Amino acid sequence: MAEVDIDPEITRRLLIEGGTLVFLNVPTGTEFGIDLNSWNVGEKFKGVKMIPPGLHYITYGAVGKLGDTAPKTGFFHYFNRGEVVVKKWDQRMEDISDEPIPDEEVERIRSNKMDLDKNLGHYPYDSWKKWISMTSHITEPVMKRLVPLSNKICAVSELVVDPPCAGEVAQTSTHDNSLVLQQEKTTLSIAEQRLPKMSQKPGTEIRFTKFPEKRYPVGSTAAQISHHHIDMSYTLEQMVTLLDNQEQLLGELQMAFVCFLVGQVYDAWEQWKQLVHLFCSCRDVILARQSLYAAFISTLYFQLGEIPSDFFVDIVTRNNFLTSTLQTFFSTLEDLEDQISPQVLERGRKFKAHLTKKFKWDFDVEPDDCAPVVVEGVDLGTMETE
Repeated sequence: MAEVDIDPEITRRLLIEGGTLVFLNVPTGTEFGIDLNSWNVGEKFKGVKMIPPGLHYITYGAVGKLGDTAPKTGFFHYFNRGEVVVKKWDQRMEDISDEPIPDEEVERIRSNKMDLDKNLGHYPYDSWKKWISMTSHITEPVMKRLVPLSNKICAVSELVVDPPCAGEVAQTSTHDNSLVLQQEKTTLSIAEQRLPKMSQKPGTEIRFTKFPEKRYPVGSTAAQISHHHIDMSYTLEQMVTLLDNQEQLLGELQMAFVCFLVGQVYDAWEQWKQLVHLFCSCRDVILARQSLYAAFISTLYFQLGEIPSDFFVDIVTRNNFLTSTLQTFFSTLEDLEDQISPQVLERGRKFKAHLTKKFKWDFDVEPDDCAPVVVEGVDLGTMETE
């Protein structure tokens, strides 16, 4: 881990207030990361010191003899002032040990922290401001609500075989005989049906907020149902009522993005897409929750700032998710120009100009397929950070 020059006053404060992650027995070469940074550790590595108080995301992955890295695993931790967290590597599992560290051992390490000092890397403070901008709404309650019960977040889901349902064996036998007699299925399809049913191991999934099954009020007419599928304000309001406050939905949006960007969790990417689409598909709620939307625009601005300009070429633009979603959002803001605050309207316009410059998306032109087109030669001012 490279050392970074830090202001002496900040260094003194972090030496007193900063947290420490002691990570013992980690094999040389293991991929280790904290927040937006990652390294392959050396033989003397025993953790990280001077971690600013607050939320942090620690990730790691075993590295094989040929240099191949296992899928990332990680955990969130909200560091208190001066807190020492101790973890041990389990060589057999190639993961953090599930065995709890005895309190007396933690206390011994805390008391002799200076002995470990030369083996502790400095937290990369130069990236902390960026991390804060991307996690500003992930409070400790939000983190605790969302993290898996196992406290570990894995890039690859841990699957278990579903128990057979009553009568399943008999039904399968009858079904297979029917397939053989009728010869309506290929050998491959029969084999696929015989594969065990798998599902994610309980307690390992991120506990994202569920979208309501019905996205319109009970008793709605056909016209009202159509309206609620176009303007999803009712759905957003329903989700907010499940939380302590509206900012928690922004915290979930941020956590989903970080889990995807840093932890490479596909389910988090899917949740992020659904939440962005939800926020951008509302009209009535924009007027009712303008402070929420001002914060949403800033949140999305910082998130997309971390993505390379060519990232969406393959992942998003191909199915036109983000461009069409944001085009609807920006159009709604303009339609509400006389009803929303100048702050929200101006922030939306700056964000739109920023995206046009970075990704070459033009949200003002609708071709035949109703998709924004790529423009060349634009030179727009950057969006002011808040």
